[in-house]
Formats: sequence, C-alpha cells, structure tokens
Amino acid sequence: MINNAEYAISSAKVGQCPPGDKPEYAFIGRSNVGKSSLINMLTGVRGLAKTSSMPGKTMLINHFSINQGQWFLVDLPGYGFAKRSKREQEKLTAMIRDYVLGREQLTCLFLLIDSRLTPQHIDLEFTRFLGENGVPFAIVFTKADKLSHSKTMANVRLFLSTLEQEWEELPPHFVTSSETRMGRDTLLQFIEGVNQQMTVR
Repeated sequence: MINNAEYAISSAKVGQCPPGDKPEYAFIGRSNVGKSSLINMLTGVRGLAKTSSMPGKTMLINHFSINQGQWFLVDLPGYGFAKRSKREQEKLTAMIRDYVLGREQLTCLFLLIDSRLTPQHIDLEFTRFLGENGVPFAIVFTKADKLSHSKTMANVRLFLSTLEQEWEELPPHFVTSSETRMGRDTLLQFIEGVNQQMTVR
C-alpha cells in the first residue's frame, strides 16, 4: 500500500527519467480521461498530480516517488488532443512511444478509458499498438460515478467485447471513480501483487 507519495521529476525525454531499476506504473489515456485525478486518488495526496480544466495540459513525463522511492507512479501525456499543432502532436507521440517501448523500468502501463463513452477508435488503436509490441498493460475505466451503474457496466462490457474480437486473452481491467474512490483498493492490491512477484524473482 502507499504510505508516502511525493513528486520526483518531470522529463521532456525518456533519457532524463530517473536512473535505477525501481518498478514504474505509468498512466496514459486520451486527454481529459482523468489521469491526474486518478493518481491523486490512489496516493491520497490532493494536488500531487496537477489537474486542469484544460485538456492536453500534461506535456512531460511526470514521476512520483512512492514509499521513499520503492517504486514510481508515472503520469504520461494524454493522446488525441486535437488542438495541438502537428509538430506538438508528433513530439508527444515520439515521447510516448519512446517511453512505452524503451523504458525498461516500465512494469505495467495502465490504459485509462472513459467509462461514459462507447468504444472510441483511438483507444482501440492504442490497445492494438500495445498488444503488437508486447507491452504489459491493464485497462482502467475512469469516471464510473458519472453514469448509472448499469450504464457504466454496459459500456465496460461493450469495450471488452470489442477487444475480444481481436484478443485471445484480455488484459486485467478495473472500474474506478476518483470522486468516490471506487476501485482504489483493488488497483493498489494489483500493483502490490506485481511488486511482490518481482521481489520473488
């Protein structure tokens, strides 16, 4: 579990990320999917990750040290923000690709999906990219408090059933709400379990 969480560093390039071999759990998703709010909810530290009413604000790789540097949470830039210039889009795409494919410390990538929406092409494309490159990831459905439980779960099932058309085995998935703290314990238990497996190795 998380006893201590603090900001570590923001990096414009993967080469500037912290050295060492500590596990990293990174969060990515479409702009305005709720990455920063989820990180704040998981750590229990209000304002640790900067939230904004302006989508697409995160332009750097942000590391947060957990339990005095035992492992890290990483806030990656969101994808699919249409108002960025082509040059900015290309720069962020390269940054995300370099981190996701080249960062050896990446233990699991949490792909955030807005549970209010039916499957979005850009999210399905990103899951395909992760699968084709063998990136270990889990799906985190966010904002589960915004719709009725039945509607939220219908959207979750629709997204997963869409994936099943291409995937033999689905990645782990979690349904969360940063407002109600729904899914917090389950997600942290998952991370703790992965950390323990790595220690055993």
